[in-house]
Parts: sequence; C-alpha cells; structure tokens
Amino acid sequence: MLDLSFSKPSEVVKRLCERLRTERLAQQMTQAEVAARAGIGANTVSNLEAGRNVGFENVVRVAMVLGRVKEFEGLFLPKLESLDDIRRYEDGAKRQRIKRRSGHA
Repeated sequence: MLDLSFSKPSEVVKRLCERLRTERLAQQMTQAEVAARAGIGANTVSNLEAGRNVGFENVVRVAMVLGRVKEFEGLFLPKLESLDDIRRYEDGAKRQRIKRRSGHA
C-alpha cells in the first residue's frame, strides 16, 4: 500500500490512474469493454486512465465494473477515536450548514 499523505493531488491522481489501468489489464479487459459495461464512452475510460478530468460518477462506474467499489466504502468515513469525536459527529450530522467564522471574507 502506498502512502499518499505527502503527495500532491496530481501525484495521487496519477497513481490511481495507473492502478486503474493495471487492474483493467489484469482482468484482460479493453477500454471499450469497460466503457460498455459501465455505460460510458471509451474516450471517458481513456481520459480516466490518462488522468484527465472526468466526473466522479464515471470513476465509480468503472470501479464497479472492475469489482473494486468496496474501496470507496472507507472514503470520508468519520474518524471516531473518542467519545468527544462521536458527540461532535452526531451534533454535526444534525446541522445543515457550517456557520461562517468572523474575520473571513
């Protein structure tokens, strides 16, 4: 597992795109096959593997086709390491908006 914590966003994207391509090839699928199963265009798969801007929904669709959607389950889960964390999370879930802090434009 690679530690991406000190990487630039562009480096993270590059590594993930490389992994996606490697996974597709390991499953012996063409870009066109992945695209057809995901309900997207082959150019979208090509753009995704090249790290060009594509929508997040398309990333999820491709992950589903490749059987890798489980990896998304941990994305943006709250870090609950104490009772205070749990209380803040529960209180935050009730709020609809974040209040602006004074002094910010």
